[in-house]
Amino acid sequence: MAKARRQKNEEQKPESSGGVVLHQKLCLSIDMENKRIYGYTELKVLLQEGEHIALHADNINVRSISVDGEPSEFEHFPHYQDIDEEKRWSSVSCSKSAADLAGSTYISSLNKETVPNLIISCHQSMKSENEQHIQENGGNIVQSSSEEQIVNDYNGLLEDKNVKLVRIDYLIDRADTGIHFAGDMLHTNNQIRRAHCWFPCMDNVAQRCSFDLEFTVSTNLVAVSNGNLLYQVLSKDDPPRKTYVYKLNTPVSADWISLVVGPFKILPDCQNSVLSHMCLSPNFSKLQNTVGFFHNAFSYYEDYLSISYPFGSYKQIFIPSDLTTSSMSLGASMCIFSSDVLYDEKIIDQTINTRIKLAYALARQWFGVYITAEEQNDEWLLNGLAGFLTDNFIKRFLGNNEARYRRFKANCAVCKADVCGATALSSSAASGDLYGTQTIGLYGKIRSWKAVTVFQMLEKQMGPDSFRKILQMTVSKAPGPNRSSRTLSTKEFRHLANKVGNLERPFLKEFFPRWVESCGCPIMRMGISYNKRRNMVELAVMRDCTAKGGSSSGSNPDNEIQEGGAGWPGMMSIRVHELDGMYDHPILPMAGESWQLLEVQCHCKLAAKRIQKPKKGSKHDGSDDNADAVTTQDIRTGTDSPLLWIRVDPEMEYLAEIHLHQPIQMWINQLEKDKDVIAQSQAIAEMEKLPQLPFSVVNTLNNFLNDTKAFWRVRVEAAYALALTASEETDLAGLLHLIKFYKSRRFDAHIGLPRPNDFRDVPEYFVLEAIPHAVALIRAADKKSPREAIEFVLQLLKYNDNNGNPYSDVYWLAAMVQAIGELEFGQQTVLFLSSLLKRIDRLLQFDSLMPSYNGILTISCIRALSQIALKMSTFIPLDRACELIKPFRSIEKTWKVRIEASRVLLDLEFHCKGLEAAISLFLKFLDEEPSLRGETKLACHVCHLCQVNLESHTENQISCTTLVGLLRLLASRRAFNNVFLRHQLFCILQVLAGRSPTLYGVPKVLPPTVSPETYSNQHVEAGFLKLKLSRPQDTPIDMPNLHDALPNAEAAKETDNISNSSERRMNILKIRVKQTGSSSKTDDVDHQMDLSRAGPNENELGPCSSVSVDAPIGGVNDPLNISTQNNEEVNSSHDRESRMTASIGSAKLGSKLEISKELQCTADSRLDNLSKDQLSHVTIDGDEVVHKTVPLQAGSVVSHDGDQAQLSMGDHEAKEKRKKDKKEKDKKRKREDRSDKKDDPQYLERKRLKKEKKRMEKEQAKMRKDVERASSSELQNLMKSVESHGALTPRDSSTLQGVEPHVSTKETAADATQASSAPKIRIKIKSRSIGNI
Repeated sequence: MAKARRQKNEEQKPESSGGVVLHQKLCLSIDMENKRIYGYTELKVLLQEGEHIALHADNINVRSISVDGEPSEFEHFPHYQDIDEEKRWSSVSCSKSAADLAGSTYISSLNKETVPNLIISCHQSMKSENEQHIQENGGNIVQSSSEEQIVNDYNGLLEDKNVKLVRIDYLIDRADTGIHFAGDMLHTNNQIRRAHCWFPCMDNVAQRCSFDLEFTVSTNLVAVSNGNLLYQVLSKDDPPRKTYVYKLNTPVSADWISLVVGPFKILPDCQNSVLSHMCLSPNFSKLQNTVGFFHNAFSYYEDYLSISYPFGSYKQIFIPSDLTTSSMSLGASMCIFSSDVLYDEKIIDQTINTRIKLAYALARQWFGVYITAEEQNDEWLLNGLAGFLTDNFIKRFLGNNEARYRRFKANCAVCKADVCGATALSSSAASGDLYGTQTIGLYGKIRSWKAVTVFQMLEKQMGPDSFRKILQMTVSKAPGPNRSSRTLSTKEFRHLANKVGNLERPFLKEFFPRWVESCGCPIMRMGISYNKRRNMVELAVMRDCTAKGGSSSGSNPDNEIQEGGAGWPGMMSIRVHELDGMYDHPILPMAGESWQLLEVQCHCKLAAKRIQKPKKGSKHDGSDDNADAVTTQDIRTGTDSPLLWIRVDPEMEYLAEIHLHQPIQMWINQLEKDKDVIAQSQAIAEMEKLPQLPFSVVNTLNNFLNDTKAFWRVRVEAAYALALTASEETDLAGLLHLIKFYKSRRFDAHIGLPRPNDFRDVPEYFVLEAIPHAVALIRAADKKSPREAIEFVLQLLKYNDNNGNPYSDVYWLAAMVQAIGELEFGQQTVLFLSSLLKRIDRLLQFDSLMPSYNGILTISCIRALSQIALKMSTFIPLDRACELIKPFRSIEKTWKVRIEASRVLLDLEFHCKGLEAAISLFLKFLDEEPSLRGETKLACHVCHLCQVNLESHTENQISCTTLVGLLRLLASRRAFNNVFLRHQLFCILQVLAGRSPTLYGVPKVLPPTVSPETYSNQHVEAGFLKLKLSRPQDTPIDMPNLHDALPNAEAAKETDNISNSSERRMNILKIRVKQTGSSSKTDDVDHQMDLSRAGPNENELGPCSSVSVDAPIGGVNDPLNISTQNNEEVNSSHDRESRMTASIGSAKLGSKLEISKELQCTADSRLDNLSKDQLSHVTIDGDEVVHKTVPLQAGSVVSHDGDQAQLSMGDHEAKEKRKKDKKEKDKKRKREDRSDKKDDPQYLERKRLKKEKKRMEKEQAKMRKDVERASSSELQNLMKSVESHGALTPRDSSTLQGVEPHVSTKETAADATQASSAPKIRIKIKSRSIGNI
């Protein structure tokens, strides 16, 4: 008897497991006409404790339940409850509050789904009977700690009183969750925790059992399910029905149970009886062509793993794409695919992707279904091993170039996206606590790629044979006392890597925490310099990490995830290609200091020739290899260098983002001579980023494009690189090369028109297919497409002829139409637009009469029309474009065409009316979309639009009404039926709030209402991921000097000495010290250095002494208090003088104005020119200030209002002693240098020019003193005249002048006539807005 349903509290914790399912039988009768399912299931359950059996059951009407043949009481409460209270969304006030509420709603729903909601009561107490049975059997029952042991031995436990046979009769009259009707077809999907929506079970990955499956359908239908088909039974009903009986002996969890019913046509594999393929009749010819290779992949996997297929049969079912929730739905011994992956013998472009998809699904049968994860944190093992096995298939059957190229691009994507803890592979916060959502979306793809790379790194370390042996042991190892059958854990794999792979424990102890349990990838920025004298390559390395501290989204509940850790185990190899061969140098450690300088010894003897000095008396022209030219010649790679090119980590032994800076000629050599596709792709990528493109680069790219022996994917990259390099500077050479290449392959030289299509050379077909799109990307100086490019694309469309071609040209035409959408029309080229639009309209009409493969041609035309409409929006109203595209959203159109039309309309709405209008239109489209997969695609596109809006920094606030609409949809029945749509809706709300689109970092418990003022900005820079990931900022390409690439000791210390108060923007008063006297060692030119923002530029200013005074805000009546802080002398290794930076804090200015100013004083002088006890009096705002110049080791002291700070004599004497010692060392070094160079003509010439320069400077200083002496008397008379009239006080004078007032006294004027070097003080006030102070 059933009790009344009770409401489930959101905070309710999961109950006990309710026992272990030993075996389950499922019998269903399917009524296609009424869309109903009648059935029952029988479960043999071993009760370990308690008197209740807890199961999961949703979307079903339980009619009766019996335990051991007797009716039993039960309680059933659905997980989803359609409650939409208005007060539930009343706290939404902004996008951040909506994101918080979305997080709590999403987590609450996921948490409730893990709780058993069908509780079955057992009347009799099991305790005494259990104890009695244990005594009779010697206590062997409860000693079995392995669940698999219980499952395997369940036949011997049938007499046990703890084993109960539970029968549940139920009815499904609304098949919209987990199982779906569509015409005369029925199918299930393996969405997360949706198996219990079509049969009661323990929907938990830890619960595994064997299954008996029976399905009764009409005689014209075929029921396909898991396991081996035992027999078919024809009933005597009228009309007769057929029952398909399957048996699955291998224990699996309930989520791997699948069912497909439909009028399928079966294709048994003629090469392997285990395989069978099924599809609908119209696609049967495509099926035959598609699966012809599959037996090779099946045999290869069995041979590589040295074990037979673990299940008795493998079935591939292809159903219409609008019925599926994803392109692949995996089940035990079967897989359901979308029919879009099928292709006939005329289609070329779909072949590679389809074969890889089918091979990956087969690999998941071993790793994922047969071998399962011990815990949720170990799921990465199965994804990675299945991907690793698929990569081996690609290498074996599609070529090594295809495998390496795909792996290289996947590694680049991982390095760009692995920026926060969401990508940590084995972490509770990033996998175990996310309820399985970590596998959805782009983050799931990134995690899968990263897992494959981790296994490839381990294979490189231990060798392919050892790694293969580990995989063989994993799939064939029998159950043991310490290991459950067919489960794999990270700890166990680490143990196998040590025992079988012979990897040392210290290495594994660092490897797994760094690569598996943490996030982030290393960034290696390197620059090279060839030292010709030593025959060495100097390699400057800067290390960094893609994951920065605090980059996680929200609060990170798992502290074990290390973000941006400073070390990776291993040694990276440097491959140097020299004139006489190739040499590998494993000298670059992955861990170490942020900056490091390495030296690589060259082997070529050509560079070891003796450096000849010029003859005595010869003039130096800057090109000779003499001793004085070493600093400019040896730091760069000369034309006679033995280096051809250098590669870092050429074998992809590590997952790292590598930036290598080498001369352009070396990149050219690498592209021309290196046969590795990764080296070629890296060289092309670097050539694209060059700020100035020499013709040698353009010619190299063109030669590589014409090389038919090169890999076709890299040749396509070269074509796009030529398009990017085409500019007015190169006379559009890239455009000319692309058109010439295409015409040489496809045009008839006699008539100048394209020949009929011939696609028998498949690599050449792919390259030529990319040329029109590359040409369309070229821009002239006015940012418009050149006339030649538009005419070229129009000519290709006009004269396309596919007669006599054995292959279809649908993708060929789609590429040309896509090129039209990329064109930019100017005033002179807009006349071609009408002709191009006519061609698009003609193709649309043709495709409506004879539909192309998967509607590819119509999709490309719709996308091109939208791009043209956006570019011509000033001339063509977007409403007309929308009216043109809306008919393609008709339900009669194919699924892909309908979704593409909806995407285009969303794009037009977004660019025309903004993001909120696009979201509102999305909600409208979602109500009209009948397919689950279409819903997910639309939600993904809107999430992308939100990311674009966020990255553009557009102020586009979303109204509360729209936010509440998204929240209602997130909590609706539609989202419960489609877990992928629900996850995307959650991501949309997170991106709108400026957060990362992942559940990682979202607090598990949120307050019910939070004030908008308390929200924190949880913006994550690289969390906003798109399919096309942006490039990171690179360091400048040119490296003129090796020392510029390494940190300077002076610069580092000077940066530390700068006060933090310089970050405040206030009024700044600057004091400039000007030398009025001259000597033989100094100049009369002022040297000024501003340390308010950054360190000095020593190349421009030379050696000097600078003092920075930062004044914090204080009261106007506070006395000026100056203290010496953080004084440190820094000696330069190149300059005669020393450089000093001192920060003087706690300085406060008193002024008549009610503001405080920041005082910043910068004094530049030569140390040898200043007197050590010199005094200069300065008047600031009417008050006399005494400025005493003292040794800068002790600091500079300024007194105000008679208060003076005295310098300690001990520091003064120590400073004098150090300066004296330094001068003696400098004199000694100069004497040695002069003795070595006294016969050097270059040195003598420089010395003569230096003396001549000093003589000229003395003459200029003398003339300047005469002018100052003549004008000093006039300046004094002028000041007296102004003061006598009282028009301007000294305090007001400095205020009104504002820019650079000159204030002096009679004493300073008198001292100017003397032959002393007393500094002249200039006060410079920069007036800024003070309204906010």
